[in-house]
Amino acid sequence: MKKAKIQGMASLLLLLAMLLTLLPAAHGAEPFQFKLGNEQLISTYHSLIAGKKVGLVTNQSGVDSQGRSTIDKLAEDPEIKLTALYGPEHGIDGQAKAGEYVESYTHPTLGIPVYSLYGQTRRPTEDMLKDVDVLLFDVQDIGARSYTYISTLNYCMVAAQKYDKPIIVLDRPNPLGGETVEGPVMEDPFITFVGVDNLPMAHGMTVGELARFFNRKIGAKLTVVPMKGYTRSMIFQDTGLSWMQTSPNIPDIDSVFGYMATGMGEGTGIYQADQFKWIGGKGIDAQRFADQLNQAGLPGVIFNPENRGTAGGVRLQITDYHAFNPAKTGIFALAIAHKMNNFKVPKSDSVVVMFDKIMGTARMGQWIEQNREPQEIANLYNSGLQRFKEERKQYLIYGNFPESPRLITPITVWVDDRSVPFDRAPYIDSHDRVMVPLRAIVEALGATVDWDASNSQITVRKGNALSRFTVGSTTALFKGVEKTMDTSPVILGDRTMVPARFVAESVGASVNWDGQNQKVLIRAK
Repeated sequence: MKKAKIQGMASLLLLLAMLLTLLPAAHGAEPFQFKLGNEQLISTYHSLIAGKKVGLVTNQSGVDSQGRSTIDKLAEDPEIKLTALYGPEHGIDGQAKAGEYVESYTHPTLGIPVYSLYGQTRRPTEDMLKDVDVLLFDVQDIGARSYTYISTLNYCMVAAQKYDKPIIVLDRPNPLGGETVEGPVMEDPFITFVGVDNLPMAHGMTVGELARFFNRKIGAKLTVVPMKGYTRSMIFQDTGLSWMQTSPNIPDIDSVFGYMATGMGEGTGIYQADQFKWIGGKGIDAQRFADQLNQAGLPGVIFNPENRGTAGGVRLQITDYHAFNPAKTGIFALAIAHKMNNFKVPKSDSVVVMFDKIMGTARMGQWIEQNREPQEIANLYNSGLQRFKEERKQYLIYGNFPESPRLITPITVWVDDRSVPFDRAPYIDSHDRVMVPLRAIVEALGATVDWDASNSQITVRKGNALSRFTVGSTTALFKGVEKTMDTSPVILGDRTMVPARFVAESVGASVNWDGQNQKVLIRAK
């Protein structure tokens, strides 16, 4: 009874807080109004694209809160020149089937190229970017690691870095919200286009936050135009936006929430139907399957038994979208189904099977094959999940209150009040250190550098000061004294990236970080 009263009071307070946000703000200030990144670009950050040739990665989901296409808005903008469009899987109109090859073509009314990023190439080529000053990304994601739109974002960032093009991500909501983070974290051997980075199944990040996370490995000249009035606790229904079908099998919000809950059984015979609203397979007793799932303590959902031909299964009835955990539900469903029909678990050998690509690990298949209890499986991947949650904190943009986040701009490095030019953009790594190209920072500090390829060792000299760093090692030598750093130099592409602070301090410079303006300020003299 006391618990019910407390829950009732909490609901009342939440309702009151929501009502207060609708009232006029005090002292003439305007209350927060939700705005997408594409709306913020036009209203507040237009200077980012003014006078430039613009390329846009988008599809039919790239619309503003009024349903108006970003393509049309940019095409009509007299201050910019829209020179190219790029479409992800399913094409720029979202009509192609999953996995279907998509051709490039010329836009019938704009007369500009529409390059397919799901045809001959999945990365923009140098030729595709030759007539572009800045690349924009405006595509709605659904919050699942295996949904390939975020892989296209990653590949576009890699291309932007390679061909020295700035990339701007116009942020959009994670429809599942920013608090549901679940599933095994992708292991490096299983990274593919259906799992492009070390993310769990449900990452709980917006595309802008994902771009910042991806950039720890890429080092692109990345700017994120944030949403206004967005909070981590908001699911799509809280934004007031209308859902725009993102792909042929995701026509509505129930398909979004059902995607991971029903669609992870690739190659097992346990499959989804009715656009991710049903899960089952042959040899499954529908009533027994429903009973066991309903008894598993999964929040926010009821499982209703339903046979489809010779297959038994359940239809999902989501009762609380905030509480519902799609990835955990999908893992429980597979584990329980295996106990019923003992399906053959696909295994990777010389070729990684799709099941393992989606799971991000071969261990999930092993645990299911061992008939481990669903909660035991969740406990087994939990340590890796907790490490990811800690790592992702530094890449998050939004909190729990409807603030208007600042523009997330590229990091710059200043030595004695002069900006250091780099041919690869600085980025913040997973240890919260700003990483910069080795030779450029050393020369800006008035020092010299020697590279020992046989030992992957970097020696930096300035006057009598000598320091030595090793790629992949946290141990360094500062003026003859061995020190332990909390990060290490890495090689990305053809560039050696080093922690700016440690290199600068090793030759006697002082270093400060201006987080508000994303600046590293170094005094070398």
